[in-house]
Amino acid sequence: MSESASISSGIATRYATAVFDLSKDAKGLKGLETDINALSDALAGSDDLSDLISSPLYSRDQQGAAIGAVAKKMKLSKTMTNTLALMASKRRLFVVPQLVASLRDMIAKEKGEVTADVVSAKALTKAQSDKLAKTLKASVGSDVIINATVDETLIGGLVVKVGSKMIDTSVKAKLNALQNTMKEAR
Repeated sequence: MSESASISSGIATRYATAVFDLSKDAKGLKGLETDINALSDALAGSDDLSDLISSPLYSRDQQGAAIGAVAKKMKLSKTMTNTLALMASKRRLFVVPQLVASLRDMIAKEKGEVTADVVSAKALTKAQSDKLAKTLKASVGSDVIINATVDETLIGGLVVKVGSKMIDTSVKAKLNALQNTMKEAR
């Protein structure tokens, strides 16, 4: 991990811990989960918002006013709105994506859930996703949330990552292994 990514992660974790603790004390974890889903969707869907939080061209006041308007429009909780305003005043909005990821992890841990990153050659159906989650739950021992993505270069099969464990059953990986075996046989 690069030094700047490590610093950003540290900043985001401190803000996330504060927001999580405040929300938990106020029995507002459900609202916090709604807030981070809305923020995540907004960041993914708006280049202007991504530019606002990451560009040094905007002043503190401009960032503060804009993020306040965005929070009001998105109907974010008071805790999240105040946190974003504080982050804007401290010029820390650039860590919002890491903040969202940290909060997701904290909420999942609180609920006893584990996130599995699943990459497949084609989109999983609801039935396939549910069956995979059930199988992983039996293996991991807790509820599993599937974070599915598609990578057509896999040809077939899945790449499943749960925590530090990775299972690669893709055709691409098998072909690469066969190719390496053939190279070694020469």
